[in-house]
Amino acid sequence: MKQTFVTNSAEETIALGNKLARSLAGGVVAFFGDLGAGKTTFVRGMCQGLGYTGEVSSPTFAIVHEYIGGKIPLYHFDMYRVESVDDLYACGYYDYEGQGILAIEWSENIMEALPKDAVRVRMCYGETENQRIIEIEREDAE
Repeated sequence: MKQTFVTNSAEETIALGNKLARSLAGGVVAFFGDLGAGKTTFVRGMCQGLGYTGEVSSPTFAIVHEYIGGKIPLYHFDMYRVESVDDLYACGYYDYEGQGILAIEWSENIMEALPKDAVRVRMCYGETENQRIIEIEREDAE
């Protein structure tokens, strides 16, 4: 099922991420969208929804950040610089599968590695500076 949401602030995007995370028991959330579209902001909301209280930031240079201490662990990946399946092995991607929630930014770079049941979150700019159009597609949508 595909649902479309419009958020008009970072706070609303965080709230939507919070709501999605509370509905998940694990799996992959694959993010698609331009630079600055709000992917990390959405993941910040997911971490809040899981009860994680620490800092949440983009894993651009680290490739993965681990957020442990909430209801279930969330592993936040940035696949912007990933160019091959070998890169996925090198960053440990396959070691994290089945260990909690994998939130993956720049999923378009690893399409062949995404599970079929991944939740897909597409984000784009809206009509105003802070507005975002967010499409969430999942098999088990409520």
